Amino acid sequence: MAKKKSVFFCTECGGETLKWAGRCPACGAWNTVVEQEIPAASRSTRSAGGGNRGLRSVKAVSLSEIDTAEEVRFLTGMGELDRVLGGGAVKGSLVLVGGAPGVGKSTLMLQICGSLCRANLVLYVSGEESVRQLKLRSQRLGVASGNLLVLSETGLEDILQSVSEEEPDILIVDSIQTMYNGALDSPPGSITQVKDCTMALMQLAKGHDITVFVIGHVNKEGSIAGPKVLEHMVDCVLYFEGEQHSTCRILRAAKNRFGATNEIGVFEMLDNGLAEVENPSQMLLSGRPEGAPGTCVTCVMEGMRPVLAEIQALLAPAPYGSARRSSNGFDYNRASMLLAVLEKRGGLKVSACDAYLNIIGGLTLDEPAADLAAVLAMASSYLDRPIPAELAAIGEVGLTGELRVVNNLDQRLSEVRRLGFRRCVIPRRKGKPGARPEGLQVLEVANIGEAMRVIFGK
Repeated sequence: MAKKKSVFFCTECGGETLKWAGRCPACGAWNTVVEQEIPAASRSTRSAGGGNRGLRSVKAVSLSEIDTAEEVRFLTGMGELDRVLGGGAVKGSLVLVGGAPGVGKSTLMLQICGSLCRANLVLYVSGEESVRQLKLRSQRLGVASGNLLVLSETGLEDILQSVSEEEPDILIVDSIQTMYNGALDSPPGSITQVKDCTMALMQLAKGHDITVFVIGHVNKEGSIAGPKVLEHMVDCVLYFEGEQHSTCRILRAAKNRFGATNEIGVFEMLDNGLAEVENPSQMLLSGRPEGAPGTCVTCVMEGMRPVLAEIQALLAPAPYGSARRSSNGFDYNRASMLLAVLEKRGGLKVSACDAYLNIIGGLTLDEPAADLAAVLAMASSYLDRPIPAELAAIGEVGLTGELRVVNNLDQRLSEVRRLGFRRCVIPRRKGKPGARPEGLQVLEVANIGEAMRVIFGK
């Protein structure tokens, strides 16, 4: 019987150690080191496979001799996905699409097959559904093409054999946690299997110029299940997000070697699949209450796209003397800081109130341009006085209560005007005044106290 060797992996960073530790020596995370047993036979098999690579004749190529005249990008047929990918998918790339169960990852991948199959041969490999289930789902989504090949298989060797026989242009694997390499003794979904299968798919993509889309599950913390090194191996990491009781879906790039990582794509889940939302601001603001205190609209930049978001706040007296703080879609520590600034510089006694902050539509606002809108929404709820429906607010708030100018302000103001807003509160700009869209009254203020006087008259 082959002697087994235990190797310990960190589930956060993928670092390997020879012994267990409560804290990962590489990334410092606690209770993330797990044990995996690797048989000696499997290690020798993999070593022999690695040794075969040394027998091949490899030659370095001069950088000046590499021809880049051929277009390496191609469109997927969904404009929102192409936007997130940086203008389309890149030939020979490995793209990881992660998301919670039921958010629509498989639906998105199967839908783009309808457009990709017009000029490419696509192989869709599913380890979770049978070919009959794939057929039924493709009929519901209206996807039918002779260039779409489906395979229900979880064995890595069989999948690579099928790719060798069919020679597809695009490979879709659903999902990486169901794939396994028979040469390894660990079960499917383990760190060793996920890492080894992803490495094999990466070599397939780079060696044969096959574009590979891999679907991955996320854990309860919201990150890709498996070792963190999995995200370092692939070219693009896309997160498909969405609230459980909402039809809005947001596709966000966490890593992209061929484009920006701040772009988002917005979709709406319908009965016949995902529909692209070309104007996300209008969808996110639909259903906004009129004349209700505690709500304010701001404009944030998602990549190169300005998006209007609604910030809602609720402040109520703390019943037990200890105030509670909660935020959804807004950084908790920054919300607590803004509450302190509002009390110290705005003169409102919010320390004795429970404070709740929520971003409508499932967005996550991580830039300081939303500070002013959050402060005004909290002040509106505390004073029980609504902010005018035609007013928006953009600006960063400092600890002294001052307002600071944010980037791309002119582009944000144009988007605010295009959505029908007539007034916008922004930080006071020094020097040459910026562009003011026609029909939009720009109110420049220096601090939050002045902003509150402009809106509430106090």
